[in-house]
Amino acid sequence: MKSLAGLVLVLAASGAAVAADAPQRITVGQRVSEGLPESVPADLAERLQRYQNTRRAVLADWSADGRSILIGTRFGNTQQVHRVRVPGGAREQLTFYDEPISEVVVNPQRDGFVFGKDTGGSEFWQLYWFDGTTGDVRLLTDGKSRNDGSVFSADGRLLAYSSTQRNGKDTDVWLRDLDTGEARPLVTKGGKGSWQALDFAADGKQLLVVEGISANESHPYIIDVAGGEPRPLLPAGREPAAIGNLHFSADASRVYFTSDSGSEFQQLRVLEIASGKVTTLSASIPWDIETVALSRDGRHLAFVANEDGVSALHLLDLADGKPLPLPSVPAGVIDALHFSPDGTRLGFTLASATSPADVYSMEIGTGTVTRWTESEIGGLNSSTFVSPELVRFPTFDKVGGKPRTIPAFYYRPKGDGPFPSVVLIHGGPESQSRPVFNPDIQFLASQLGVAVLVPNVRGSTGYGKTYVKLDNGFKREDSVRDIGALLDWIGTRSELDAGRVGVIGGSYGGYMVLAVMTHYSERLRAGVEIVGISNFNTFLANTEDYRRDLRRAEYGDERDPKMRAFFDKISPLNNAERIQRPLFVAQGANDPRVPATEAEQIVERVRHNGGTVWYLLQKDEGHGFQKKANRDFYTASTMQFWQKYLIGEAKQ
Repeated sequence: MKSLAGLVLVLAASGAAVAADAPQRITVGQRVSEGLPESVPADLAERLQRYQNTRRAVLADWSADGRSILIGTRFGNTQQVHRVRVPGGAREQLTFYDEPISEVVVNPQRDGFVFGKDTGGSEFWQLYWFDGTTGDVRLLTDGKSRNDGSVFSADGRLLAYSSTQRNGKDTDVWLRDLDTGEARPLVTKGGKGSWQALDFAADGKQLLVVEGISANESHPYIIDVAGGEPRPLLPAGREPAAIGNLHFSADASRVYFTSDSGSEFQQLRVLEIASGKVTTLSASIPWDIETVALSRDGRHLAFVANEDGVSALHLLDLADGKPLPLPSVPAGVIDALHFSPDGTRLGFTLASATSPADVYSMEIGTGTVTRWTESEIGGLNSSTFVSPELVRFPTFDKVGGKPRTIPAFYYRPKGDGPFPSVVLIHGGPESQSRPVFNPDIQFLASQLGVAVLVPNVRGSTGYGKTYVKLDNGFKREDSVRDIGALLDWIGTRSELDAGRVGVIGGSYGGYMVLAVMTHYSERLRAGVEIVGISNFNTFLANTEDYRRDLRRAEYGDERDPKMRAFFDKISPLNNAERIQRPLFVAQGANDPRVPATEAEQIVERVRHNGGTVWYLLQKDEGHGFQKKANRDFYTASTMQFWQKYLIGEAKQ
């Protein structure tokens, strides 16, 4: 990974000019700041404290014997692995690290699990084996490469995972024998994609793998564990499609998967391997199927449809292919589906806009739903939380002769207004904002009286593959125009103050914040940019090698002179003189995706043009702030920023 040792100086290594009136750079432990207030007012800190102490719990899997579950949750500074033995029981912490745990994969036959952990947010995760009997932890990977995506064979002996160990750039599939300790690359086929293992056949002799090219294209293969070349699972010459969620049937004669081939949406399908026949199982559902789980005995298949951002759970009896009746499940977002080892229960994580993520299970025979965890909400009264309204606003172009509309979740404070508002733009861009609990949003709406609008602009997932592609390449700024249309919509709402609007976003959403501020500064009051791209040319040159080609597939290839010139034209860095409103930039120094140089250069350029910039750099973080102490300081600073530059009297 690249060294960022020189980044605690304002672009000193590059020789860039520093504005004469640049604020003092203050270092406190791992935190570097410029222009931020020296302290958090006591009243704000007290009001924030309870929101900052909300928690969540996410299901990792059932234990091998099915008697307990493993979850990820935080009781200290970072998310760690905990065991819960009975519904509503105590959370027994199993891992104790300063760094958060990135993935947890339970061995289906042995008492233990594999987990991933990096250093300082670098995302160069190492895999470790946790022995459930002794509590011992053993490093499985080389300590240097990037490793994730672990999958166990049914007998618990083999572990397949993705790794850059071979050359530090390409992501291959590796295989480790837990008995002998031997590790070897299994899939090293060249190309611009990255490889991931998804499922072993029950006998452990075959493995399903997928090569990812972009958000819109991936290729599934089957490979013999003994060795050989991966064999395409689907016929050659088919149209490019996004394919995932691959699962062998119990007898390995069929493969269940999701694909948008011939469809706008990801549909659930089944392939008969011998004949090549493919049958669509979710043709009646006009939404993406995003999460799939198959019981170990092959009797039941569960899947989740993403219906306008809200999850709908489905369960199939594979003996006759018919859906089974399901009990009422609270509306929200469902993730992490896992059948118990005996197939009698389905575990899942459920979150909503007014309730943090928690773990539930459902009895397959009776439909009884059991809640395993009840995460703390800082002692707050949940009735004060704001539920969003799903709205749609017209944008600049048309579909079928009618104005295209953009969906957004609208968190409206209590009262009549007019309210200031914050527009929160998600990253990705191949992602989707969902109505899940966000303490920052709730604090803004409930405590500061700020409306929050969370749009899914073009390029977002969840609304069909055509929609995902609408911002690709030379259409990049069309998504920025969608935010301009949202500003128009805000102006039509009597309860919203069009003179007090701020924008915030992270990663690609950070780019969007900067781009929106170059186009619509006169209509904004302030912006907060987190780990964002300020120049696509410098970003693509400096992002980590293993992900560069995948990003080129989305954003465009900067080696093409026309694309490079286009990037120069739309670059917020090259248009920084248009950013005329206060800007807060937050960055992790170890970010492998969007290097800290992206933040440093926009901070320097806006300041050089006379702009007001707050800057926060965390030396022990990467692509976002995962440690509670760091997150708390960032949140408090952000709320102070909004109080100073957004909340108050409207502009005259």
